[in-house]
Amino acid sequence: MARRPTIKDIARRAGVSESAVSFALNDRPGVSKDTRARIRRVAEELGWQANSAARALSGERSGAVGLVLARPAHTLGVESFFLQLVSGIQEVLAAARTALLFQVVEDVDAECAVYRRWWAERRVDGVLVVDPRTGDPRPALLAELGLPAVTIGEPGPPAEHAKGPGPMRDPGSMSVPAPSAVPGSSPAALSPAPSSAPSPVSSVRADDAGAMAQVLDHLHGLGHRRIVHIAGLPGLAHTVRRMESLRVEAERRGLDPGHVRSVVTDYSDAEGAAATRRVLAEPQAPTALVYDNDVMAVAGSAVAAELGIPVPDRLSIVAWDDSALCRVTHPRLTALVRDTAGFGRLAAEELLSVLAGGPPGVRESERPRLESRDSTAPPPAHNDS
Repeated sequence: MARRPTIKDIARRAGVSESAVSFALNDRPGVSKDTRARIRRVAEELGWQANSAARALSGERSGAVGLVLARPAHTLGVESFFLQLVSGIQEVLAAARTALLFQVVEDVDAECAVYRRWWAERRVDGVLVVDPRTGDPRPALLAELGLPAVTIGEPGPPAEHAKGPGPMRDPGSMSVPAPSAVPGSSPAALSPAPSSAPSPVSSVRADDAGAMAQVLDHLHGLGHRRIVHIAGLPGLAHTVRRMESLRVEAERRGLDPGHVRSVVTDYSDAEGAAATRRVLAEPQAPTALVYDNDVMAVAGSAVAAELGIPVPDRLSIVAWDDSALCRVTHPRLTALVRDTAGFGRLAAEELLSVLAGGPPGVRESERPRLESRDSTAPPPAHNDS
């Protein structure tokens, strides 16, 4: 294995002292302009890179940000959302020459342990936090550690206070939940308690309520009165928001709450298919199904075909996230189209802004739009009440 070049190697090749190399590579005074240029040219020729761990120990930045994903591993391989999100994040970080440290863990307790380890080892300068949860312990922990963070997918402040592509600088509006609010979590994983200082956690807002309203507008306008939402993991804040929005929108339209409801899954195609079978076997089966991701929607469409239920003649299907799967499936699936990569770019930009000294803030992502395709149509006349 080739040995990595060191400061000593650069000093020997450039004919200068090691301290001069250190001054030149760290932009410190003490060497002339010509000497600095020569040292940097030699360092580039040798392929030298700064040791991020050593820089962190000296109080400098590590040059990396972290992303921990606490999701069942078997649900990640086929879901396009996170691939698109990470591509947007990486686009911004790469331009800023910042590395992305990524880890998948089993649960939030393990995620909190990773944050503590990264903080203790100074592995990252900040973190991107996904999947906000009800009674989420992570903002409190990150505030105590003083680790800058951006939460992706928060509902954010009321719409009248939020700005579009720019940050809304009002850290006081972001509450930090008590660690004890999460049932079944170990005290060790949730401590320490939040500090009295303002939280360093920024957020990027997603309008799940507005998106669900679009879906209900579409299906109700077609004449559907029995609608089931095949939701994702029940502990996630966006799942709760979508379920609550479905309830509110159904109530506003005077729909029977027994006929418009949500069932939860783990986001996998297997559970999406199983939930589809259960609800379609009911005496008053739904005439429309709304799935929380593209994978479950495609699995549900396959179940309907297997059961001899034509889509959309007897069953309409809507996918929450558009993808190539939705566009190549027959029939093509009606779906919510959103710029997921742009969502990631916005989060990365906000984190870099905070790391550059800006205050925490809230940014609002672009609202999704519903793309009507072949999988939605009016329900059968005898089945629309």
